[in-house]
Amino acid sequence: MTIRKNWVLTAICAAILAGCGGSDHSTPTTTTAATDPDTVADQRAAALVAQMTLDEKIQMVHGIGAQLAPLGGDGTIPGIPRLGIPDFYTTDSSTGVLQILNGVVQPNGSTAMPSPLALAASWDPTLAHDYGAQIAKELRVRGFSEGLGAGVDLARELRNGRTWEYLGEDPVLAGYMIAARTQGTQEQKVIATIKHYAANDQETNRYISNSIIDERTLRELSLLPFEIGVKVGQPGNIMCAYNLVNGVKSCQNSYLLTDVLKNEWGFKGKVQSDWYMAITDTEQAANAGTDEEEGGSTNDSVGYLGLVPTFFNQKLEAAVTAGTVPMTRLNDMVQRRLRTMIRVGVMDSPATLGGTIDQAAGDTATYNAAIQTMVLLKNATPASSSTPVLPLNASTIHSIVVIGGHADAGVMAGGGSALTPPRDGINAVKCLVDPSTMIAVGIPACATYYNSAPLDAIRAKAPNATVTYLDGTDANAAAAAAAAADVAIVFGTQFETEGADLSSLSLPNSTTDPANQAYDQNALIAAVAASAKRSIVVLENGTAVTMPWIDNVHAVLEAWYPGMQGGPAIADVLFGTVNPSGKLPITFPMADTDQPQKAISPTDTNVVYSEGLQMGYRWYDAQNIQPLFPFGYGLSYTTFGYSGLSTSMDVSGNLTATLTVTNTGKVDGAEVVELYAALPPAAGEPPRRLIGWQKVQLAAGSSKQITISASAERLAIWDVTLGQWRIPAGAFTFYAASSSRDSGALTSTRTLSSKVVPISD
Repeated sequence: MTIRKNWVLTAICAAILAGCGGSDHSTPTTTTAATDPDTVADQRAAALVAQMTLDEKIQMVHGIGAQLAPLGGDGTIPGIPRLGIPDFYTTDSSTGVLQILNGVVQPNGSTAMPSPLALAASWDPTLAHDYGAQIAKELRVRGFSEGLGAGVDLARELRNGRTWEYLGEDPVLAGYMIAARTQGTQEQKVIATIKHYAANDQETNRYISNSIIDERTLRELSLLPFEIGVKVGQPGNIMCAYNLVNGVKSCQNSYLLTDVLKNEWGFKGKVQSDWYMAITDTEQAANAGTDEEEGGSTNDSVGYLGLVPTFFNQKLEAAVTAGTVPMTRLNDMVQRRLRTMIRVGVMDSPATLGGTIDQAAGDTATYNAAIQTMVLLKNATPASSSTPVLPLNASTIHSIVVIGGHADAGVMAGGGSALTPPRDGINAVKCLVDPSTMIAVGIPACATYYNSAPLDAIRAKAPNATVTYLDGTDANAAAAAAAAADVAIVFGTQFETEGADLSSLSLPNSTTDPANQAYDQNALIAAVAASAKRSIVVLENGTAVTMPWIDNVHAVLEAWYPGMQGGPAIADVLFGTVNPSGKLPITFPMADTDQPQKAISPTDTNVVYSEGLQMGYRWYDAQNIQPLFPFGYGLSYTTFGYSGLSTSMDVSGNLTATLTVTNTGKVDGAEVVELYAALPPAAGEPPRRLIGWQKVQLAAGSSKQITISASAERLAIWDVTLGQWRIPAGAFTFYAASSSRDSGALTSTRTLSSKVVPISD
């Protein structure tokens, strides 16, 4: 989703909402004795559908535009007061509540959480649950019934401008994390969305690109996080994508929407189109399984602002009247919307508009998330020392120089519809070009920075040290300052946004990102590393970065886009108040060309998944390519040991792995124990796949026996001939590891018989 053309399309008439007034939120009394919540929701929804006129049914399945009063959200569906159906408001919420009224961003006090990719780096479903709950609380306070976060398209192409919005490269990690976030959201009586369904893995040619992907790869990788998210999280809303999949638009693809999502997975919620141009054919979209068009319009003959065609208002009514879209299909579309509103609690307890967000609670939530998502990538011991450079000891440091990345002003955020605006509406950093400059249609080229300066937080942690700041534009001056200081901390930034892909994973310079960069960041880091006694690089970025200077710096902390309390969170990790526990949810390659897709073609709209099952770390393993940092990797200020791995299976093929984890260091910390499986060679799979994990908190010197469970589905392959999941026969090797490339992993081997697996996630 774009930010709905909000910087290009001007005022939208708020009067479109006339007639949406107050409503009686009572619903007809049902005579059923059913008590099961799903059955009750189905029956109540059916009773409402039976009372509706054709016009009322049509009203329920399309928005009437975006950025409209009173809320300035992304979509509005007026309610039906006589049936107790409330007005319905939806808006972007990947990292917080985005409100844009008539093209103007509304500072609403919303909390900006760390990026979803950062959330994935926590490997913590409990945190994902709380992350979803926090954003949902704020959505509901502002009056929204539905949030449009978050995405689970896999990081197949790391240069994708939306990598920062998604949950990494592994379908199991992404699937269970989105399921937890979904549950946290819907517990707050806000409908959760999982998007963009499916294989929406780059922004180049975003409206017309065609993902060409074989069935096995589609099922085992691209669709799997959605499958887990649907079955475990039970979201009320699935958003279909702009792109085509194997020649058919995602929102008009009956295989994706009806055969797989609704019939096979049993999804009972609604399918919502992405905003504008996701649908091009009324009958095909409706009959394929799309239940709601957004942003929609009041008049299909005019479209959105007279510019973008729309299809689910008068055009859909004509199709239903003509019988080309059956009335039963329209009834199902409405049924799905209403039963979702009932099941999640929106129908009986609609949000009150325009409440005030608890900013103190938001600050606590975003800080707690940030400190759990940062990944320590390197922590070497300087030649002049006997201990690693991190954590910093404020009592022994006399001078620190902080360099670059606007660390004196704030922390960077990603761009596009997932951006949460600063609370005061003021960008902490002045853009280097005209702020109206667009990187793509409706997408500003200027990065947003939150007013949470790492420099201030570092000074607070080291009150007795002299802490100076250089902006990084003069590499020679920075190198000289680094040579004179006890510690040099360089901040590297990489702006990613919806609407445009990166040209490279290299840290950008003034040529590759003139809106946000005034100097060559790699050259700056190299110069500082060559002279500093102790050099630390802190990265604020939305995807992997290449690091030509990695051998010459002492430490690297991956902070991602850390959210509104990023400054204090970074400082607390650097000084050891917090022991980092994040692990990479994506592989960091040595070079751009180490990826399966060597470059993103600006002209070829066919995106061929030629690597097949070798996506993400599977590619590097299968091709024997050494990554810069492997999937699942992350250091700590302590050390951990594993012992005593044993595995067992029940009669259904579900695996249980048990082992003991020991904190062998002197600092309390958390470890993510990752469980991988190597399938029998005849299965034709890449070398290893993640099947489960557990994050465990341990005091220094303590041990704990943990259990990691993996359902039979995690051991299965998609059998194209059978059209089912099947466990292949042969020897399976299981690895309890600290990363996908952990050479010291514990192993256990079991021989399994071939078995067709009924999906039961």
